[in-house]
Amino acid sequence: MTTNLPITVPLSKGKLILSTLGAFAFVAIGFWFVLAPPSRTGSSLEFTLLMVLGLVAILFFGGIAILVIRKLFDSRPGLIIDEQGLIDNSGGLSAGQILWQDIEAIQVLQIQRQRLILVLVKNPQDYIDRQSSSWKRKLMAMNYRQYGTPISISANGLKISFAELLAMLEQQLAQFH
Repeated sequence: MTTNLPITVPLSKGKLILSTLGAFAFVAIGFWFVLAPPSRTGSSLEFTLLMVLGLVAILFFGGIAILVIRKLFDSRPGLIIDEQGLIDNSGGLSAGQILWQDIEAIQVLQIQRQRLILVLVKNPQDYIDRQSSSWKRKLMAMNYRQYGTPISISANGLKISFAELLAMLEQQLAQFH
């Protein structure tokens, strides 16, 4: 089956809005843990643990909210697939252009109920090094150490289902690899 290229997958503003609302909910819970913990009758260790969890929730989900809000105002497509490879703009750690010749395999990673497509590349350090910000480089390096690749693609912010995205990427990889 041949597909007309390029294939453009837009960002889903609806999915991004839902993600933003979810992140804000966890930030609010974090503030609640910090400012008015549910129970002050527990030990000081329990109180400290709630404060730390609250701060972590505020920082982590606040960061996610910022990244998702930035994507809401991004007019570029979330993913472009062409004869050279893919251009990933799907999330906060988007890899940019990934060449077919660099891709060794595509795998699925499931963390809780979240599924990600891992793109295993021959030259992972090149993809890490070309990131413009140091924190993106650090996060991609952490992904590389943990999952064997710095590149993951989620359908969470795209106007496509996970199954459709995976099938499309596998078909195109088989065609061009």
